[in-house]
Amino acid sequence: MERIIIAVPKGRLFGQTIEILKKADILKEEVKPESRKLTVESEDFIFLLVRAKDVPTYVEYGVADIGVAGDDVLLEKNPDVYIPTDLKIGACRIVVAGLPESKEKYSHNLTEIKVATKYPKIAENFFKEKGINASIIELYGSVELAPILGLTDYIVDIVETGTTLRENGLVVIDDIRPSSAKLIINRASYKTNNEKISEFINKLEKVL
Repeated sequence: MERIIIAVPKGRLFGQTIEILKKADILKEEVKPESRKLTVESEDFIFLLVRAKDVPTYVEYGVADIGVAGDDVLLEKNPDVYIPTDLKIGACRIVVAGLPESKEKYSHNLTEIKVATKYPKIAENFFKEKGINASIIELYGSVELAPILGLTDYIVDIVETGTTLRENGLVVIDDIRPSSAKLIINRASYKTNNEKISEFINKLEKVL
């Protein structure tokens, strides 16, 4: 019997994803975030433990049938996948943030700014819609450092509680949009394995 392959994101969504998979009685095995294992197998499923940003790629190209990905990653990657369900986990906001003194500057018809972010496409599209000429600098680490060190005027990042911003002396300047985790499905898999995948979706939706 062919097993369904599920891409599970490591990092911030990992714990909540594992929790709902267990609650739905889909995952019965013990999986810990510190585990170095890349796959977990059961009779019906193979779970791939992958970087959150890689989940849409694995699903779009059919390596995985199903995955869990946040709106932040989906907006940035724009994968061609089927998105049936909002899992209502990993709730956060995508925001523009900066030093408190930059707030007034932001409200005065900006013409040109520098922005650091892990989400260059989201940032570019947002500022383009606002008619602001933004020079986007992509960073992979702690983007909060960029305005503190004078690299950029602002950052675009996700915020859950705002603690990290506050600890670094930054404030939210503008809201881009809310974000939560979505269930994503490979389009071909959904057609060829519709019964099993529909059953999977139903099980998950019952515990949300």
